[in-house]
Amino acid sequence: MAKCAATGANATMPKARPVFVCDSCGSESHKWEGRCPSCGDWNTMAEFRPATPDGRGRAWTAGAETVARELSDLSSDRLPRLQTASAELNRVLGGGVVPGSVSMVAGDPGIGKSTLLLRVAADVASSAGTTLYVTGEESADQIKLRADRLGISGKGLFLLQATGLGEVMGHLESLKPALAVVDSIQTVYDESLPSSAGSLAQIRECTRALMRWAKSNDVPVILTGHVTKGGDIAGPRVLEHMVDVVLYMEGDAVSSWRLLRAVKNRFGSTNEIGVFEMSEKGLIEVEDPSRAFLAERRDGAVGSVVVATIEGSRPLLAEVQALTSPSFQPAPRRVATGVDFNRLLLVCAVLSRRVGVSLAGQDVVVSVTGGLRIGEPAADLGMALAIVSSLRNVPLRSRLAAIGEIGLSGEVRMVPQLARRIDEVERLGLRSCLAPVSRGEQPRVRAGIEELTVATLGQAMRAALAEPRLEAAVESEAALR
Repeated sequence: MAKCAATGANATMPKARPVFVCDSCGSESHKWEGRCPSCGDWNTMAEFRPATPDGRGRAWTAGAETVARELSDLSSDRLPRLQTASAELNRVLGGGVVPGSVSMVAGDPGIGKSTLLLRVAADVASSAGTTLYVTGEESADQIKLRADRLGISGKGLFLLQATGLGEVMGHLESLKPALAVVDSIQTVYDESLPSSAGSLAQIRECTRALMRWAKSNDVPVILTGHVTKGGDIAGPRVLEHMVDVVLYMEGDAVSSWRLLRAVKNRFGSTNEIGVFEMSEKGLIEVEDPSRAFLAERRDGAVGSVVVATIEGSRPLLAEVQALTSPSFQPAPRRVATGVDFNRLLLVCAVLSRRVGVSLAGQDVVVSVTGGLRIGEPAADLGMALAIVSSLRNVPLRSRLAAIGEIGLSGEVRMVPQLARRIDEVERLGLRSCLAPVSRGEQPRVRAGIEELTVATLGQAMRAALAEPRLEAAVESEAALR
């Protein structure tokens, strides 16, 4: 009878079946497959075992009962955004931290993620209330040393050195902080799951628990995440789908500049960037990035030009450098740093085919200084002029900026927000600006800058290379041939 009773009890408690989840796209399958049927990637299916239905350790997942509400009865300004002391961070987030949101900050080791979030946690603790900083990678003494270096008093900021999800959720329930920071999500584990910390099941369930708590209590939670060698967030791709905001901190290992970029934002634009400088006292906001990026530029340098790009609502000037060198390989190399590689190939093809600039035997290297990445086509004209300047060893017109997209037929096409770009060029004190011809509009008369409108790449080259040394360079090039 006891055996039958036990059998009947087990029959009412079905055994959880494993599920296989793709690390790339997050799709699920009831059996393992070598190739994901959704995205087609190979060897990305990982086993995920749901939690046992006995509910061990799941008291913290029980939330208040929810009811369906009509959309017209809801107010969008019920909970205002939480403003941090960092104007750059507020810009990237779309105006501040949204209550109840779950954000993730990812970046290379040592890039400054913990430094930025410790400063944010201290600012919120001094202005909005208690803040909880959960650390699973560093000790409390290490964080105290960083706080002393940053000049943070720590009043109202509570540190919790823990990795167990139950312990973390218990402190969240008892403190009810205005902001919670978890550094990092890969170190947190659920005791009721048999897998180790950092596995697919652990990351998924721990993020789900933190997200449910944040939504039910209208408290923002910020997570930090590891990145792989390829620059992607470590762990399952479903993690990026679950959170509301994904921020990447970028920067060169030998440079002090740090760029905070949003790649996902449910509450704002993903085109905004925040510019910081790493110093002995932590990350310092850069109020005038254009002037900072051009501070070390030498006027009259060969293969150098200033381009104007738009990052969200901010016009930004950057220096594009190019270097050409005779190639001894069957296929000359093309190297792009900070610009799209395919755009570089397009510019080289147009220069060779439409303008007659021979690049078949030249290695071409293009780089954006300061670690900035330009993704829009408005830098095409600047790239082309820098390449021609390096090839002919002739500097461009003094204090010149170039704006424009290059078409396959060699025309210079319009770019959005051209007037704002030229205003930024004028503000920085440059003398002239190459820009495409406006659609049926006359160029605005400006007192401090000469606006040179061009329709083709050939016109742009003649205008930008209008230097006395040009004729001598062309004659010497012909003599060498």
